[in-house]
Amino acid sequence: MENNTNEVKKESVPEREVRWMNYWKEREIFQKSLTKDAPKGPYVFYDGPPFATGEPHYGHLVGSAMKDCVPRYKTMCGYNVVRQWGWDCHGLPIENIVEKELGAKSKKEIEAMGVKKFNALCREKIFTYVDVWNKFIPRFGRWADMDKPYRTMDMSYMESEWWAFKQLHDKGLIYEAYRSMHICPRCETTLAQSEVAEGYAMVKDISVTASFELAEESGIRNQESGKTYILAWTTTPWTLPGNVALAVGTDIEYAVVEDETGDKKYIVALPLVQKVFEGKGKIVKTILGRDLVGKSYKPLFDYYASDSTLKNRENGWKVYAANFVTTADGTGIVHIAPAFGEDDMNLGKSENLPFVQHVGMDGAFRADVKDFAGIKVKPKDDPQATDVLILKYLAEKGLLFSKEKYEHSYPHCWRCETPLLNYSTGSWFVAVEKIKPELEKYAPDIEWSPTHIKEGRWLSWLSSARDWSISRQRFWANTIPVWRCEKCKKDRVFGSAHELEEASGKKITDLHRDSVDDIAITCECGGVAKRISDVLDTWFDSGSVPFASLHYPFENKEETEKRIPADYIGEGQDQVSKWFYYQHVLAGALFGKRAFTHVIVNGIVLAEDGKKMAKRLRNYPDPNDVVNKYGADSVRLYMLSSPVVRAENLSFSEAGVDELYKKLILRLDNCVSFFELNSKKEEHGIRSQKCETLQGTYSVLRTSSSSVLDLWMIARLEELVNEVTNAMESYELDKAVRPFGQFIDDLSTWYVRRSRDRFKSDDEKDKESAKETLGYVLLTFAKLIAPFAPFVAEDVYQRVGGTMESVHLESWPREVKGEREKVKGDDDMILEMMKMTRTVVTLGLEARARAGIKVRQPLRELRIKNYELRGHDEFLSLVKDEVNVKEVSFDEKMAEDVSLDTTITPELKEEGCLRDLMRAVQDMRKKAGLSPSDKIALSVETDDNGKIFIEKQKTELMKTVGATSVEVVQNNGEEISIGDFKFKISLQKI
Repeated sequence: MENNTNEVKKESVPEREVRWMNYWKEREIFQKSLTKDAPKGPYVFYDGPPFATGEPHYGHLVGSAMKDCVPRYKTMCGYNVVRQWGWDCHGLPIENIVEKELGAKSKKEIEAMGVKKFNALCREKIFTYVDVWNKFIPRFGRWADMDKPYRTMDMSYMESEWWAFKQLHDKGLIYEAYRSMHICPRCETTLAQSEVAEGYAMVKDISVTASFELAEESGIRNQESGKTYILAWTTTPWTLPGNVALAVGTDIEYAVVEDETGDKKYIVALPLVQKVFEGKGKIVKTILGRDLVGKSYKPLFDYYASDSTLKNRENGWKVYAANFVTTADGTGIVHIAPAFGEDDMNLGKSENLPFVQHVGMDGAFRADVKDFAGIKVKPKDDPQATDVLILKYLAEKGLLFSKEKYEHSYPHCWRCETPLLNYSTGSWFVAVEKIKPELEKYAPDIEWSPTHIKEGRWLSWLSSARDWSISRQRFWANTIPVWRCEKCKKDRVFGSAHELEEASGKKITDLHRDSVDDIAITCECGGVAKRISDVLDTWFDSGSVPFASLHYPFENKEETEKRIPADYIGEGQDQVSKWFYYQHVLAGALFGKRAFTHVIVNGIVLAEDGKKMAKRLRNYPDPNDVVNKYGADSVRLYMLSSPVVRAENLSFSEAGVDELYKKLILRLDNCVSFFELNSKKEEHGIRSQKCETLQGTYSVLRTSSSSVLDLWMIARLEELVNEVTNAMESYELDKAVRPFGQFIDDLSTWYVRRSRDRFKSDDEKDKESAKETLGYVLLTFAKLIAPFAPFVAEDVYQRVGGTMESVHLESWPREVKGEREKVKGDDDMILEMMKMTRTVVTLGLEARARAGIKVRQPLRELRIKNYELRGHDEFLSLVKDEVNVKEVSFDEKMAEDVSLDTTITPELKEEGCLRDLMRAVQDMRKKAGLSPSDKIALSVETDDNGKIFIEKQKTELMKTVGATSVEVVQNNGEEISIGDFKFKISLQKI
């Protein structure tokens, strides 16, 4: 036996991917794909920008796979698809990183440091991991122009936003108002509706029922002995110091309930008496809510009632009617603090109530609240702590009726996880509600994948959309371009740096706070105007991608207007109410269009146990390790074929990647290796040229091949082309990718395995037909899988002999009409017949297994019930070979589907022994590292019966194992027992 001592280490799949990545870079294949002929014109794709403040995670991998495969597909279909990378640069994600490094715990510390210094630090931190991203994205097989990205911090981008703000202002869609909103007390800024919706979490809190003592002059107290209290329930005890009124329903019936001592009476809604008093009180009378309206009560906290400077003080601490009061929970009486709730604020405005804001934007009690001054009302580390202090205070004053713990959904800051506060403050708004009819008119023309997102989250969110708060009280962001005169209070809005330069006489090179806040302009009244301190919501940045990325309207005006709407975008399901929505608002308001036409929404990638991925828990494999182990294409295909591209969550499993790697990537690689071994290298390019046109190749192979295997494989390929194409046209990525696995299984375990002997056949025509068919199938498959697994596709294409510089410069193998339509019926028939054939084979092999007879042992007959295969000798021949029977007969009266004749005659037994011997020799060849084309000399030592057997089967044995000679001689070869025979076998390469 000859050992292959010069064996070269086989290149791994990940190593191969790196080689092709470098090949693309050296040959500038991506750039060439952008400049090649695009008869269908531009296909517009917007890329949602990530932050470079962290390393890419599995969520980014899903997005990258989605964002890469569609542009690649459309490029192959004849479109020009520009893929500009973008970086998100502004906002709290950057600020929080800098604050943490500085050890800053409050906004005041930043202000003391100075905006200029703080913003400079933010600039430094933006691209902390940019090098990691620049390496990983190409390594993941994604093509994007990362050399010329748009950056939301660049002046060109920010100036386009200034233009947009002024356009909205001039259209009457920008206004300033004082409203109850959610604020983050740690960040000391307001949040948008979508941001609030993102941060809800279940928490345990304390609710309080407080006793508000009616004043002596109230009619009710004078008529009754003892003190009378109105009971009001609240889930935010910290707001009670800001109470200025109580609200009741005019038509709600209220009960006056006497306690067990008879000293105190309480007023509560009649339907809630049992719940509030638990059967211990006695109802002494009932009254309607309208009879309570106007009654005065004593404040729980006397911090503001005696303040003579408080506006509208005379209207405070009384009972008012309100239509939002119900008896669904609590006491049927609502405590009103206009500074901390929307309903409260609206009632405060309508009734001219005093406005008491006893808490600052930092979430701490103001100095006026003497007993609790400086205490945070909702501390992040112990959200109930301050509520407990309020309870103790009320209990000491005899004003705490009851308390209870309860679990409810509460909003938290989506960036720092601090509990949010309802807080009345000033903000600038986009009047979304004013243009909602137009936005809803454009929305139905957008196609969503999955489709249920459209009728569900998308249209639902749009129908309930409220005016958008676009101002933030922060530092590192684009500035709101409004200058306000200190004298006449008139505003001036700037739509460009040039406009500000003309008004101020100063050169403008940056639009951030540290550059423009000190710029003053002279007002028409003679006063001095300075910029308002607020900055733009960073979602205004993101929503401006369609036009700001091209510095519209200062540059690329015509091109930008043609690029709206985009043909395709894709992001996670959380972006339905964020990036998707804000683009739609700005495109609708500024251009009178929808922002995009097709959307793919992905779900969340979770750890394998279904929990959120967390570095501290180490509950997921590092993405770099997985890519380096299995290759990027394995991860791409795993994700693209999963429910995550249908807005469902995916519990990431490395075992799932491993399974796909073995069943698809490695099987395909084996098929290509088989083709290479059985086809001369110099023939590859010739064969590819011959197979260059899909229609021509299809017609030639369809009519020239006499093998049903070839015809079936071509028909299967046609089926795959149509299946993948239809799925991609409907933006259903999982439906496009999933068929690849079954196709490769068919190709490897059926076509290639069944055709192995044909590649060594003496029938030159059949041999060539098999080579042509396999080459054509692999070449076409490389094109089909190219958008999804770009490295694998390139590798297959180059090894099979593709004629272009890259598979990614090829055209999509789309369905061609005419010739194919004529034979479609034949293809369908072939597919159906082969399906039946394989079913019969499976049943036959199962029958052999039940009988305990190995497959290499020939049997006489298989009877089948399937009459549709009668007369189709080419299919029946496959059944015979696979099940290893001499004959196939039909019996429609059989009870079972197949029946196997298990009688083994001496002749059949001897034939089985030959097959076992052939198998043993082939295994020896494999161990020796021989290729199928290598010839051997075979030596056999055996007894007299074995010699007779060898002489009898010599010709067939030599042909099958590639031997030029078989000698029966004494040797020290490998001992093998086959049936009644014993052999010692050795082989030598010739």
